[in-house]
Amino acid sequence: MADGGQVRRAEDLAEHDLARARIRLEHLLEVETGYRSGSRFWARPDEPRPAFDPAQTTLTERRFAKVRELRELGPQEAKQLGLETISERTLRRMAAQHAEQGLAGLADGRWTRGLSGHASVTPEVEEAIEAVHAESLHRSRMSMKSKERLIHQYVRERFPGREVRVPHYTTLIKVWREWFGPGGGRQRYVRSAAAAAATWMPETTVHVSRPGQVVVLDTTPLPVKVLDDVFAEPITVHLTIACARLVTDRVCCAGDAEIRVDGSLHQPRRRPARHGAAVAS
Repeated sequence: MADGGQVRRAEDLAEHDLARARIRLEHLLEVETGYRSGSRFWARPDEPRPAFDPAQTTLTERRFAKVRELRELGPQEAKQLGLETISERTLRRMAAQHAEQGLAGLADGRWTRGLSGHASVTPEVEEAIEAVHAESLHRSRMSMKSKERLIHQYVRERFPGREVRVPHYTTLIKVWREWFGPGGGRQRYVRSAAAAAATWMPETTVHVSRPGQVVVLDTTPLPVKVLDDVFAEPITVHLTIACARLVTDRVCCAGDAEIRVDGSLHQPRRRPARHGAAVAS
């Protein structure tokens, strides 16, 4: 079983790694059966060799004989097979892995990339992590310890009659970073990124044929309030900047009103006229 809870398969191996795994299998079968093919019906002319004859030796004796044989290999050949440090325990472990996973179980872990996934993250825990992430988007920045407490709280309240085991803190922080990134950004940017990811449609392609066809918008709440034209009441406004060749700054009120102030990228020092009197928020 791989560390991430997924079983390795022979298809995960490159061709040269698959050939190395087959050589390891031949050594293992000779220990287990006395024949590198695994059967006396496909025995080679010199098989079974005296040190590996199942009629004359025990399994433990054959394992120690194979250890002595493999230790006599040249350093480069042993390294190629991943058998630089071979022992009787190594052969026991290889036999168990072969029985569980087949040929892929004999592959050195360094030959295949690490597999993603965490066996301890059950569907209930996954639901709790997703819920806490959604909640954290609307709060000020939280530490991972606070998120861990919220995950435990969600599991207790959402699944009261079930024994749901929440993974250790180190596993939670690793999963969080894999799913949502390392964090560290301002909350408003994190919210914007999450909203963009939720609405992103990878199958949609935009072909740009002229300047200004695609415009990127960035909206920021202003730290001031302005007076409404009709009732002269303070209202919240947002500054939206359209990133293209020419920039249009829009001050959007909380209602339907909109104030347009045009500027240019070539005149970055030009300050737009403020509409209405500003008061402290």
